[in-house]
Amino acid sequence: MPQRRGIIFIVSAPSGAGKTTISRAARQAIAGLEMSISLTTRQPREGEVEGVDYQFVGEDEFNRRIACRELAEWARNFEAYYGTPRAPLDAAVDSGHDILLDIDVQGARQIRELYPDDTATIFVLPPSFAELEERLRRRGTESEDSIQRRLKRARDEAAACPEYDYLVINAHVEESLARLDAIVRAERMKVGRLRADFAPWKN
Repeated sequence: MPQRRGIIFIVSAPSGAGKTTISRAARQAIAGLEMSISLTTRQPREGEVEGVDYQFVGEDEFNRRIACRELAEWARNFEAYYGTPRAPLDAAVDSGHDILLDIDVQGARQIRELYPDDTATIFVLPPSFAELEERLRRRGTESEDSIQRRLKRARDEAAACPEYDYLVINAHVEESLARLDAIVRAERMKVGRLRADFAPWKN
């Protein structure tokens, strides 16, 4: 029996703030941190790999998983559905392993409701919204209309920051990764994460 429950680390951010870059780096740099693989009905982007970046499924399959209660959270964003499979989260918490979710504000709220005692939430913001706009334009994958919609949504989502446990201002990926690593280390040492039957101070 593991000494503590596994932790669900949730990273959220406005589009373009860098949460996906930080999350991918964390998967490689932070020992013992697994990555939750989300489902989506959108088409793969250039460079994305099935089962690594996302599980790409059709809408019929996505709806089947909703009906069978196989998703811990799901939402429709920008003409596609996204969701988080529930089984890997349950397995991580029960086995004492830690898992990282790269999801939006709405999804984070749903996960916190399902796992109120087993989450640690991190909100990522860019240094400024001007910098965020520049990052979106540098992608070269968005129309002007899409950029404006994402910027409006980013400002709306930023208002949710006080709901989170931690804030990371992502000016440089290396610094942001170091902060995320510090958060993971601190959460793993919390007495509140220990299982009820593990009490070394009584030995």
